[in-house]
Amino acid sequence: MHSAPGSAASSFCWLDVKTHDVTGVSAFATAVLGWQVAVPPDSPRRSPVLSVAGHEIGGVSDLANPVYPEGLPAHVAYYLAVTDVDRRVDMALARGAELVVGPFDVPGQGRMATLTDPLGAAFSLWQAEGFAGWDFPPGLPAAPYRMVLSHPDAARARDFYRTVLEAELASAAFVAEKVDGAPAWEVVLEVDDPEAVAVRARSHGEGRVGIGIPGVSSVRLRTHEGIVLHLTRG
Repeated sequence: MHSAPGSAASSFCWLDVKTHDVTGVSAFATAVLGWQVAVPPDSPRRSPVLSVAGHEIGGVSDLANPVYPEGLPAHVAYYLAVTDVDRRVDMALARGAELVVGPFDVPGQGRMATLTDPLGAAFSLWQAEGFAGWDFPPGLPAAPYRMVLSHPDAARARDFYRTVLEAELASAAFVAEKVDGAPAWEVVLEVDDPEAVAVRARSHGEGRVGIGIPGVSSVRLRTHEGIVLHLTRG
């Protein structure tokens, strides 16, 4: 079963790992997940880009940068592709979302905004201009397979995104499950052998949490900074 998210509207299209340990994240990505990490020569921020088999899927941002508030914990920002950021922001706010960063232009690339949904999960909206986000073939090993949001009121979350996007959120699962702390979107990676990846994670010093998504054969990993990802067999 292959259901890779793409860069079409109403689907996730990019991830950005925001970390206090850029070197550690880069090492984990390469040694455990088999991703490639490189700084594009034309990058004005000199920030690493994450790729799977040559397909770019995200970036790494250093929380030491003064643009970020002091004390902000490590996390992953996930971007949703939309055709009109400003309209979707207005619709989200009208349905109980809170604005974190208002719409602004990224010159030559697109327009974006960041919000938290009514349940407290953060998400970013991306309106592409010169940059559409990730683009990889379905079933690509170790690439994002789907996104998961767990919360006891999963139906409310699903209704929020369906209403704001005026479409079903592609390649996303809403799981009715109690969570520790604030709810957050988490990525699921499709790999050939989840247990082997978990072994590499333990050898790398990262903690394995255990069984992941209810009803799905998966492994849940937590990095040393508390970032969670899921592994499922491809």
